[in-house]
Amino acid sequence: MESATPTAAGTPAGAACQPAPRVLVADDQADVREALRLALKSEGFVVETVGSPGAVLSALGSREFDAILIDLNYARDTTSGEEGLDLLSRIQSLDSSLPVVVLTAWGTVGLAVEAMRRGARDFLQKPWDNARLVASVRTHVELARALRRSLRLEAENRLLEAHGRPTLIAESPAMRPVMDLVARVAASDANVLITGEHGTGKDVVARTLHALSHRAARTLVTVNIGGLAENLFESELFGHVKGAYTDARSDRVGRFELADQGTLFLDEIANLPANLQAKLLRVLETGEVERVGSSITRRVDVRVLSATNADLGAEIAAGRFREDLLFRLNTIEIHLPPLRERKEDIPLLAAFFLRRYAERYHKATTAFDDAALQILSRYPWPGNVRELDHTIERSVLLAQGDLVQPSNLSLEPGREMAARLDEMGLEDVEKVLIQKAMRRYGGNVTQAARALGLSRGALYRRLEKHGL
Repeated sequence: MESATPTAAGTPAGAACQPAPRVLVADDQADVREALRLALKSEGFVVETVGSPGAVLSALGSREFDAILIDLNYARDTTSGEEGLDLLSRIQSLDSSLPVVVLTAWGTVGLAVEAMRRGARDFLQKPWDNARLVASVRTHVELARALRRSLRLEAENRLLEAHGRPTLIAESPAMRPVMDLVARVAASDANVLITGEHGTGKDVVARTLHALSHRAARTLVTVNIGGLAENLFESELFGHVKGAYTDARSDRVGRFELADQGTLFLDEIANLPANLQAKLLRVLETGEVERVGSSITRRVDVRVLSATNADLGAEIAAGRFREDLLFRLNTIEIHLPPLRERKEDIPLLAAFFLRRYAERYHKATTAFDDAALQILSRYPWPGNVRELDHTIERSVLLAQGDLVQPSNLSLEPGREMAARLDEMGLEDVEKVLIQKAMRRYGGNVTQAARALGLSRGALYRRLEKHGL
């Protein structure tokens, strides 16, 4: 195998911020490979040359290229082009977005048509014109890069909400260590594990860490591990290529590639299946990912934040979570206390949510009645900040004046809900039972799900539905 030294010379205007295009040249004749290498190198391309279809597939399995230039015949005295056409089909099955330019001394209209049918972007005859060859390769590299940028932007727009600067409200003594740790580690690239009960605001801490980091101008990609079907985990995290499985009708960018140069937030990391834990560990160790159905390795630069309400020590002891993966995830661990341990923050949080929902619903409600504030402070908040958020939203909708009254909160701390079950709808009964189970097990989703006869994923979906 022969390779050229990387060079930035001759890089087209407007491409200065991108690395020089990498081109793989395949031809059975050494003098042809060298002539092509010199022609492309002089125009700013990084060129690697190989002499057989097997070497092409080997190179694609270990490195990324922006384009491939292939001959159609490799065996001596063969002019049919079948070797090259078969190679072309194999390349397309590995990565349909990778542009392939075909170059042959035995060109016919029929051969050209078949090559284009199998995915070639251009068909050139030997002896070639250097100017045309370089223009063709450059055009298809730029088109492929534009397509990949478009796919990435489309995926980002589909998956991500607009992220403003998050509001982390915390003045209680219990939250001071959290705020100090956030301030100290946010600017680093250290992986952070955020722990705490369901609804304590782990996602807000993750967004704050990203907003305060040097990656803030790049993407924050969030993956709710608990909300993904198991058969979609690998495709969601690492992406897939067209044809990787029945429903894979086009290439898909995975979350790791979306988060390149930015931050990836893996929420409910304890739900990651055992077979994917090893793959995630490998990505964290090497910074390399492979899409499902592809052997092409892609390098990514991603800071990983993760969160869980599970006891990962217990999960490791039970054999459900890898200890070496935990070591990679929790370079720093930030533990969030439950809302019942930071009661000083309840009035501040309630006022923040009140302003948000009064503006959203165009209500004149501006404050809480004193009795309503007392109820908010006494309530145990098994759903933590998320439950408080949902409660304030409901109270704003129900309030009829400028003050939120106790009756608007619908918390009724002094009454037994069980006495009113026959007056409640099925949705309300389900919510009450989930609240009681979460309270009984201190916010532990695994134990609450087991007690309710649900899977963890099913309970997560119900928690989100009820705003708990």
